[in-house]
Amino acid sequence: MKRHHKWIIGSFSSIIVIFMIASGILIYISFVNQTLNYNELSADIAETQNNINTLTENLIQTKDDLGETIKKLDVKIGSFDEEIDLLKASAGEDFSGIIESSVKSVVTIRTDVGQGTGFIITNEGYIVTNAHVLADEQGRLASGIKAITHEQETINADFIGYNGELDIALLKISGDYNELILGNSENIQIGEKVIAIGNPLGLQFSVSQGIVSAIHRPGINKIEAYIQTDAALNPGNSGGPLINTQGEIIGINNFKINSGENLGFALESNYMEEAVNDIAIEALNQTLV
Repeated sequence: MKRHHKWIIGSFSSIIVIFMIASGILIYISFVNQTLNYNELSADIAETQNNINTLTENLIQTKDDLGETIKKLDVKIGSFDEEIDLLKASAGEDFSGIIESSVKSVVTIRTDVGQGTGFIITNEGYIVTNAHVLADEQGRLASGIKAITHEQETINADFIGYNGELDIALLKISGDYNELILGNSENIQIGEKVIAIGNPLGLQFSVSQGIVSAIHRPGINKIEAYIQTDAALNPGNSGGPLINTQGEIIGINNFKINSGENLGFALESNYMEEAVNDIAIEALNQTLV
């Protein structure tokens, strides 16, 4: 082979080798770039996923916070509405808010021989009424004692005990209820407005309004423990609550003088509280109010 032919072949071989080396380098660089791009993409995906997870957690927390805020707002609005009702009642403008909340804790007491009124004093369903509401014609405990709630649900009532001198009886019904709050009868003012809730002549959950005419009046038992009121009291009102403008029980409606008009009497709440707790201690080994 001639010399210049060998040179041409050698040169061509060198070009091929250089080409292959260059191609390898380019392929490697491309692979490296793809690897770097993939790693960057993976990092971006991971970061995006983390951002999504964080956003989701924030949205869930925001939802929970919003729900809690709404609950608190509802409570505040409810409390504000109650304060407005109390303010209206105190100003003598309107008792409707007090009545609406109180009447739900008042019950009709019915036996086989008659009926009267009672009211719930604990959320466990303990009820106070007059003992004479539960008595038959011979003065014995009547049978078939039932309580009818404001929602017109009739429930069998268990007799817990009674105080004959103060004409107080304690009953119990099953379930959870809103109770009425006892006020301090030592704070009663003559002339303050009151309402009586009861079932006069079988007219369930009737309301009458009046004022406190006098306090510490003697009752049939000669004890000076009764509020005199001109709020209308009729047969069926016995055992119902006498409520002040704060929505508190200040007495339990007990009797009226038939020979006069607007002469109703309610046992003061402090005496009632003591009688109820005495009954509860003896029967249940605990106080209730």
